[in-house]
Amino acid sequence: MFGEWGNKDHEDSVRIIHRALDAGINFVDTADVYSQGESELIVGKALAGRRDDVVLATKAWGQMGDDPNSRGVSRRWIIKEVEESLRRLKTDWIDLYQIHRFEPSVDIEETLGALSDLVHQGKVRYLGSSCFPPSAIVDAQWSARERGLERYVCEQPPYSMLARGIESDVLPTCERYGMGVISWSPLSGGWLSGRWRRDAENPTPTSPARQRLAARYDLSLPANQRKLDEAEALAVLAQESGMSLVEMAIAFVINHPAITAAIIGPRTLEQLESQLPAADIKLPEDVLDRIDEIAAPGVNVNPADGGWIAPALEAAARRR
Repeated sequence: MFGEWGNKDHEDSVRIIHRALDAGINFVDTADVYSQGESELIVGKALAGRRDDVVLATKAWGQMGDDPNSRGVSRRWIIKEVEESLRRLKTDWIDLYQIHRFEPSVDIEETLGALSDLVHQGKVRYLGSSCFPPSAIVDAQWSARERGLERYVCEQPPYSMLARGIESDVLPTCERYGMGVISWSPLSGGWLSGRWRRDAENPTPTSPARQRLAARYDLSLPANQRKLDEAEALAVLAQESGMSLVEMAIAFVINHPAITAAIIGPRTLEQLESQLPAADIKLPEDVLDRIDEIAAPGVNVNPADGGWIAPALEAAARRR
């Protein structure tokens, strides 16, 4: 949410990051594609003089510019783009370099081979994946072991009370392989911010980032009507439990034993301040049971919130 996609004020964005670091947050995640590199530039400014205290993560895969080859997970692109990220972040190394999405058209061994070279060169310390389906997680672990390559040590999936699909297979798979999980969107793209209510005038997404994800916010879709109902019920539960919906949403994610950390995405300092208290909340069993009654375990209320759709299920690839 820093840069063109969210907060366009660089100095304000730097202040938000500094406040997070001062509050004890020591992990910062970004990506090359966020605001087309602008987010990495802002993070680089913010970490000047504080780099050694932070676990810094970024990602590659998304389209960078008009050149059709300026994307993906090929050896050519990964080696080029890691240098660009290092330049923008003003650092000599990236603690965690992640593949932003699974790319079935590229041999996993090509990708892992290029990433392993970067680890051996000292430019990258650890490797991770993002939004990989369970089969791809297993395939990557197997390929790394069989070929003597560096392995993915963590996965970054979407996870919230309204997007619980990873509970059924992704989280157990990560646990079996000893992988960390740093999940994103604990507020389900703003649905659990407290602003989306049945009897309120619900916000129209205005940021470029959310406009790109229109299907997640279109209230004409039955799935999003169900999200609205569940967000309403969860807000009532949070109030009855003596906390804000934001606090309950983030606490729900980080209370899961398979979750290493939740990636929050504040656009303003006020949003950050409202999210920080969640780190100290332990949800009692009765509240977790009530959440399960409202939002079914292992289910994404709207499938569009899953972060990745298999190409075989896209309309052009279906066979009926």
